[in-house]
Amino acid sequence: MSDSSLHGLMAEFDTPGEIVRSARSAREAGYRNMDAYSPFPVEGLAEAVGMPASRIPLLVLLGGAAGCIGGFFMQYYAAVIAYPLNIGGRPLNSWPSFIPITFELTILCAGLTAVIGMLVLNGFPKPYNPVFNAERFEHATQDTFFLCIESSDPKFSREETGRFLESLHPRGVYAVEQ
Repeated sequence: MSDSSLHGLMAEFDTPGEIVRSARSAREAGYRNMDAYSPFPVEGLAEAVGMPASRIPLLVLLGGAAGCIGGFFMQYYAAVIAYPLNIGGRPLNSWPSFIPITFELTILCAGLTAVIGMLVLNGFPKPYNPVFNAERFEHATQDTFFLCIESSDPKFSREETGRFLESLHPRGVYAVEQ
């Protein structure tokens, strides 16, 4: 296999502690383009591989605020501007009656923003990833943890990176083809 067809090198680990420790070691060694795969969320793993903080909370806040403002002003426009009806001497802008719809649109827009934002920021749908070609990668969804250092990393060298991954004492190190 030539280096141009190499996606990276992948190491296999048995426990969550090993993968977090190995990812931190790789980060300290200067590797930046890497990813970790595990069968369940592992606390501290995202920070260990250098993932930036999520922008989802801000997007959800903005989506919820847009839903809240849009829901309120939609009702205000209908009740006060477009079709004003004076029922029982109440004011046209009876904001307490607007609360249920405003609340529901806040929740709806925040939820939709969360789902769409998660899909967009995660790069989904992504039906193919070169790591699917690695030996034993099917165990990533069952009982094994993987750390992949990609060949696009400035510090990547097939021999040196392979020796580095071997020094972490994994179950195995595998070359990942494109």
